Amino acid sequence: MDPTQDLNVYLVGGAVRDELLGLPVHERDWVVVGSTVDDMLARGFRQVGNDFPVFLHPHSQEEYALARVERKTGVGYQGFAFDTAKEVTLEQDLERRDLTINAIAKAPDGTLVDPYGGRADIEERVIRHVSDAFSEDPLRVLRAARFTTRFASLNFSVSPDTMQLLSDIVAQGEMPALAAERVWSETARALMHDKPSVYFQMLRACGALAVLFPEVDALFGVPQSEQWHPEIDTGLHTLMVIDMAASMDAALPVRFAALVHDLGKAKTPPDQWPNHHGHERVSRKLVTQFGQRLRVPGECVRLAEYVAEFHTHCHRALELNAKTLLKTFESIGAFRKPGIVEAFAQACEADARGRDGLEARDYPQAAYFRGAFKAAQSVENAAIAKTGVSGKAFGEAVRRARLRAIDVYQSSTDAGAPSG
Repeated sequence: MDPTQDLNVYLVGGAVRDELLGLPVHERDWVVVGSTVDDMLARGFRQVGNDFPVFLHPHSQEEYALARVERKTGVGYQGFAFDTAKEVTLEQDLERRDLTINAIAKAPDGTLVDPYGGRADIEERVIRHVSDAFSEDPLRVLRAARFTTRFASLNFSVSPDTMQLLSDIVAQGEMPALAAERVWSETARALMHDKPSVYFQMLRACGALAVLFPEVDALFGVPQSEQWHPEIDTGLHTLMVIDMAASMDAALPVRFAALVHDLGKAKTPPDQWPNHHGHERVSRKLVTQFGQRLRVPGECVRLAEYVAEFHTHCHRALELNAKTLLKTFESIGAFRKPGIVEAFAQACEADARGRDGLEARDYPQAAYFRGAFKAAQSVENAAIAKTGVSGKAFGEAVRRARLRAIDVYQSSTDAGAPSG
């Protein structure tokens, strides 16, 4: 027996939206109107979630939720009470959703239920809030920014009323109540879109960037040398770097490193502008603090720390001697985790090319850096061990062999490109 037989079931949310946009649908969520927890359990659904009744279909494992309404009871995104009574209507359930494009339901016969104009907003490429209840949940500031980012390539933009509402939410002072995990989750998803700069531009426009990511917000208005940075502004450069990382189809750790690699430049005293001597180590310290505060995954933080402190080494790779190159490889843990070299080189290339008018520049330093590491990696520790050396002498012998290998690589490679 079909467990949904005789249930008043509608496909809702992202699946309906993406179908209307002609995009692939990766998961389907359903809302059930006029049912109860006991009825769903009796049909074989398995209840999950602690906040409100959500059920997994016994065969498809897709999520089915009872129609519900929400009432604000406290501060933050968790300060809500839910009512899933049988009397809750589909229109009431859709009204408590965030954006009109996410507040469309589809009946089994294909009929759309669209009481808040989501289909028209899809056609007009508008991100708009469903109702004033939108302002009750500060997480929706991040969600609105993320959806605008996700659909930036489709020319979606935020309605002026919704943009004002985002600013009002920030002004209410509830943004700091958001759990670090939720902030990171939305941000990580935004970083993986094609143009992640949109997310941070929106957050800056409504004031949320200064609250949630003050280290990034502080970069705007900080000048850099026009010789290397035609865009001059460090904040604009940062946005260009994360977009460049996205265009390279880089993994999340690389994109995060691109976001935070220059945080230390905001700490440079203005009387030293546009130079930023020593910003690398300051950046690394700020990256560590940033990662701890937002509970960023360790893989992302480690790479970002290395990129922050050593990205200028990669930029000058063609000029460095073997000793400095080897020390750099050791400092980023390359011999323990060789895969980090590729991620490090990608982040450095994104930094070099994330500059106004230089997006298509060649960056031979990345290939040179990889090649020098491959040479050093070719040293066989086992062969050295067979010579009978051990302890500290063994480590020194391995290091000398790696230096010789890098020297040979450098001698066989034409160097001399400008570092940028």
